[in-house]
Amino acid sequence: MVGLLRPFGRAVTYTRLLHLFVAVVWPAVLQFVTDAWWIWAVAAAALMPAGLVPAMRTVEGLQARLLLTGHPHDRGGDGGGGGDGIVVTPSSTWEDRGRLVLWLEARLLLGCVTGLLVAQMLYAVVDLLASAAGDQPNGGVVGLLGPPQAWHIALVPGLLTALAAAVWGSGTLITALAVRLLGPSPAERLAALEERTEQLLERTRIARELHDSIGHALTVAVLQAGAARAADDPAFTRRALDAIEETGRAALEDLERVLGVLRDSGKPAGTRPTLTDADRLLESARASGAEVDADLTGPLEGVPGPVSREGYRILQESLTNVLRHAGPVPARVRVSVEGTTLRLDVRNPLPADPPDPARGSGLRGIRERAALLGGSASAGPAGDDWQVHVELPVR
Repeated sequence: MVGLLRPFGRAVTYTRLLHLFVAVVWPAVLQFVTDAWWIWAVAAAALMPAGLVPAMRTVEGLQARLLLTGHPHDRGGDGGGGGDGIVVTPSSTWEDRGRLVLWLEARLLLGCVTGLLVAQMLYAVVDLLASAAGDQPNGGVVGLLGPPQAWHIALVPGLLTALAAAVWGSGTLITALAVRLLGPSPAERLAALEERTEQLLERTRIARELHDSIGHALTVAVLQAGAARAADDPAFTRRALDAIEETGRAALEDLERVLGVLRDSGKPAGTRPTLTDADRLLESARASGAEVDADLTGPLEGVPGPVSREGYRILQESLTNVLRHAGPVPARVRVSVEGTTLRLDVRNPLPADPPDPARGSGLRGIRERAALLGGSASAGPAGDDWQVHVELPVR
């Protein structure tokens, strides 16, 4: 019993009824003044061109959110709609306009029917109470019951229950219609899904960049600090500290840029390093004690930005893996642009405990970056060496 009464303790039950009454106020006033029932036909006809105005969906959407759901500022991911599924963006297609016209007509019809039902039931309740008190009802349905009788009061609870059901049912129905007719169209839902997918891809890319940049900086810093302590050479220690400082500054710049992107999704990512900045990576690896034999050939400056940036990160992760798993060992780096393909090869002596190509997060990140660009990446033993080989299309 308490569950049945719970909806009538919520304000939204009555604001939904108000929403229906608002739709019929102006034709009802005109009908009362002119005493002409054709006013309702004029009202229905006038709503058709009104529904074709794009801004009308914004007006109706805001009103529906406020009175039907109680969440006017709720924002969600369904084409500009909130968590309730009601959009507030202007109509952009004829399908949107058609649904809005249908919504306006349905709201007028349901408001008219609900208004008549509620009014007649309220009149009937008053007449039943008057009849039970011995007064003659002023016609209406109660007048069909005959002379005033005390037992007429027994009909009041049933009539109040029917009134409550009408109020709740009409409010539920108009809300369901609003979600259906004022909700996002399939095209808007698809656009919202694509936008959400782009956001998830961007966050994944940012996570990979943080892994590559911060992981590289920490690996270099740990190796440099260990080498400086073991060397017991002031000059080497100064060089090691300089390398740690430079690598740390670069990592901080990457971190600040990434945090800026996360704080403001509309903010451009800014300038990220490309393969033309590869010398910084090579010098950082050399400063860590690795003997890096590098050969960069071809027009690297002509490689498209996305490919060049991802190529830089792949090279960074490959060198980080060399330092992390093999230490300061000789490494051979080959980067070349051959026709429409960018090739990256990083080879180093096979460590005693080589990484598992199927499980390492760094190797997995290299493969993901290559796959997103339509390229390929492989990593594994090659004779006495460990080799990372990547091919990326440059067009």
